[in-house]
Amino acid sequence: MKLIKISTVLIAVTVLFSCKNENKPKEENTTTSKQEIVNVKGEEVIYASDSTNLKGYISFDENKKGKRPGVIIVHEWWGHNDYVRKRADMLAELGYTAIAIDMYGDGKQANHPSDAGKFAQSVMSNLPVAKARFKAALDLLKKHESVSADKIAAIGYCFGGSVALTMANTGEDLDAVAAFHSGVQLPVMPNEELKARVLVCNGAEDPFISPESVKAFTSALDSLGKKYEYVSYPGAKHSFTSKEADANGEKFKLPLAYNAEADQKSWESLQQLLKDVFTN
Repeated sequence: MKLIKISTVLIAVTVLFSCKNENKPKEENTTTSKQEIVNVKGEEVIYASDSTNLKGYISFDENKKGKRPGVIIVHEWWGHNDYVRKRADMLAELGYTAIAIDMYGDGKQANHPSDAGKFAQSVMSNLPVAKARFKAALDLLKKHESVSADKIAAIGYCFGGSVALTMANTGEDLDAVAAFHSGVQLPVMPNEELKARVLVCNGAEDPFISPESVKAFTSALDSLGKKYEYVSYPGAKHSFTSKEADANGEKFKLPLAYNAEADQKSWESLQQLLKDVFTN
């Protein structure tokens, strides 16, 4: 079954460029409404895969009672930075427990695209290592006191989107997976092992996206009868969800640009996806 919203057909190829490299932990954010007080708590966590230490960030609403779905967030090719932590906080405000994970080890970050590309390629070219690091974060999230272990989703941005999709395609126990300005020419393409419902949100003007990769990806999902949604936003370029995209594009001479409309619409699509899979 397919749910396709394609304004223009294009999608990202593999490991791609993204947002600004920062790392300023957000410890707590409190929001007040007429009905309730949301108290978002962010915690840095250290976990491990084999001999590699991994540095993550878990965010959840301390005032919310009972267990809730958990969401894994995979960083851009810059590494685990403030951007991915911000998204974790945003999901916590919506009532989920989110973990921004570390795919490079020791919280390693890149300050230049050449280094980021090397880091990302080292993960995408070594599937057993990638799976082990993802699984370590998945296990940590499931054990969190606020999480319903049988209700888990994964999302990712750019490189992180490719990772999240690949992990879903290897059969990881995920209810949903979402990728933003992400490649779909993956180490493991959609197959019978895929359990998750799929959402991909990309920019129609993203020069890193090839029509061929879109066709291969969506055709694979169609042949399997999987439920998915692929959205291509008119006028949106690569890294459209990052407010740092314009500055990074200018600094590194890359075709990156923030697009407020696409950012908002893709976030709304994610919220609908999570609502659908966790309330049905």
